[in-house]
Amino acid sequence: MHRADSRSVPRPRPVERAAARVILLDEDGAVLLLRGFDPTRPERGSWWFTPGGGLDAGESPVDAARRELHEETGLCIADLGAARFERDAVFEFEGVTYRQHEHYFALRTSRFEPDRAAWTEVEQRSVLGHRWWSVDDLVTTDAVVYPEGLADRVRELTSGG
Repeated sequence: MHRADSRSVPRPRPVERAAARVILLDEDGAVLLLRGFDPTRPERGSWWFTPGGGLDAGESPVDAARRELHEETGLCIADLGAARFERDAVFEFEGVTYRQHEHYFALRTSRFEPDRAAWTEVEQRSVLGHRWWSVDDLVTTDAVVYPEGLADRVRELTSGG
């Protein structure tokens, strides 16, 4: 019996996707993060991430950031300004590999309790909760937090950078 070489099996190409995310800071400089996991791979554990998500067809990054912020937190914002930075990420979620170009916006607000009323079906099954994180919390945690280096980004934003 001949065994196929596993290296010769073509892997599906990653789904290319653009996304917009928001670093939401309270009056003390704490950042709101959501805790998620992949329901198809719970053994991978959970991670923390900023509100945001993929751009809809024809949607600009700033419009997507505003929409996602409202959907995931209940917060309605008229102006987010320009993106503060961008990054590329490759990840797998629910059996699909994504190559995602992310635009990050930043916003200061009073601390509030996020509203889940507008969560999508995917968010309802994959988001476990939320937490406001101080920079010290981000620096000392063993938890997985995205984007990497978020503590340094928060420091820049809270120091007027």
